[in-house]
Amino acid sequence: MKTIAKAALVAALLLGTSASAYAVERGGTMTYGRYADSLFLDPVLNDANVDIWILSNLYDTLLLPTDDGKGVQAGLATEWKVADDGLSVTLTLRDGIKFSDGSPITAEDVAWSLKRAAKPDNGIWNFIVGSVADVTASGDKTVVVKLKHPDPAILTALTVFNTSIMPQKAFEASAGTTDADKAKAFAEHPISSGPFVLQSWDRGSTMKLTRNPNYWGVGEDGKPLPYLDGITFETIPDDATRILKLNSGELDGAEFIPYSRVDELKSASNLDMKLFPSTRVEYITLNVRPQLAGKDNPMSNPKVRQALNYATNKEAIIQIVTHGVGTPMTSYMSTATPLHTGDKPLFPYDLDKAKSLMKDAGFADGFSTSILVLAGNQDEVGIATALQQMWAQIGVKLDLQQVDNPSRTQQYRDGTFSMREAAWTDDIADPNEITSYFVYSPTIGALHTGWKNDEADKLFDASQKEIDATKRAAQYARIQEIYNADGPIVPLYETPYPVALSKKVHGFLQIPLGNNIFSKAWLDK
Repeated sequence: MKTIAKAALVAALLLGTSASAYAVERGGTMTYGRYADSLFLDPVLNDANVDIWILSNLYDTLLLPTDDGKGVQAGLATEWKVADDGLSVTLTLRDGIKFSDGSPITAEDVAWSLKRAAKPDNGIWNFIVGSVADVTASGDKTVVVKLKHPDPAILTALTVFNTSIMPQKAFEASAGTTDADKAKAFAEHPISSGPFVLQSWDRGSTMKLTRNPNYWGVGEDGKPLPYLDGITFETIPDDATRILKLNSGELDGAEFIPYSRVDELKSASNLDMKLFPSTRVEYITLNVRPQLAGKDNPMSNPKVRQALNYATNKEAIIQIVTHGVGTPMTSYMSTATPLHTGDKPLFPYDLDKAKSLMKDAGFADGFSTSILVLAGNQDEVGIATALQQMWAQIGVKLDLQQVDNPSRTQQYRDGTFSMREAAWTDDIADPNEITSYFVYSPTIGALHTGWKNDEADKLFDASQKEIDATKRAAQYARIQEIYNADGPIVPLYETPYPVALSKKVHGFLQIPLGNNIFSKAWLDK
């Protein structure tokens, strides 16, 4: 198989959409309200959207996702070709590319970055490039990625954040003896390959990015991107406060607007309320380990999990929380994810069936449990409150524990939570990422829940090597069948990304894979 992209074709598409209806203006700082702060800005040793959506502005990959999230386009590489036998990919680097400190981005930097991402012990996403056997530099501009076996997702893998290109010498000169130590030190003052550079970071409060003066991208005016001088990210967990600051002009944009406020903000004369197409799914994660805190765990019983699902009126939650914007999930992956199967909502509301399952499981009188909810998040509180009322009808007493994002993340990664509200967005135009995270037990124990299915694990392993499209689709269809029936989640709905912007903001984009694209954003003066 062959894939070739010529620089001349890509030049017209540089990070781009069609020309703006306005003449772009340069300069200024965009202030953007976030629901939670980042945790750790290393592309490889990471798994959180609060980091990933910043990292995509600090670092570039060899290839970039297209604006619709379904394909690939040129990034730091302008040409790419998969060998006829599927066992290598040859890429040609863009002319004159530099890191933010002015040093050249070399083929050696690329080879080192990809090999670091592929190391088995380096982060949970190494499986995305697990097919990589070696990466070699051939001359100044050519990189050859050698594969252990044909990989159906190798090109899309080269768009993912953990394959970001970093400066080898600067990273290795960082303090520390292990990769993790060096990553921590380097991430404090990273040298970027993307459109922006980290200027300062007051953790839990404010992060400032400034434009990378050496970025390769070119704007509509023929000058280097980005248009902005910088971005200031303000961490404002409380939804209402974020909206107040947006309305007052203190913010130029804000993410994760509660769906209950969407219609109101659509009618605001000073705002542009966006609902960007997405791969976002909302669900409840259930810890299914046999014991939690030394006590038997009811969620370890598949019938209890099924009962909770049947007792959840998802259509009602969609109306209450998303005001009709959401749609019921028909699989654990979004309908926009490649190889999604299923055309009917999972676990239609059936209270009698839920009660019968609870009785069969030995919990006719119910039990008490808790759920971690992000403090100040109107949508999450709304979901948890609805579940509290719905599950009370089958005897489940649900305690809402409102916590900050770092605390919830720590309990999640430690596997000490009972339940948590969660959302997922694909980072790759392939089902392997979400399946590794949700289903495949060797990655993180299926959402840190302790769930395991041997057949699903074997199917996933096989799918990573299967280049026959029909056979691979069948593998993913069976994986979805297994997980959708017995998995450790209560699937709720999928929704677009709700982002509110000042009307002086132009060119901002959040693509279906979640990446916030600020490189083409600009402000009216």
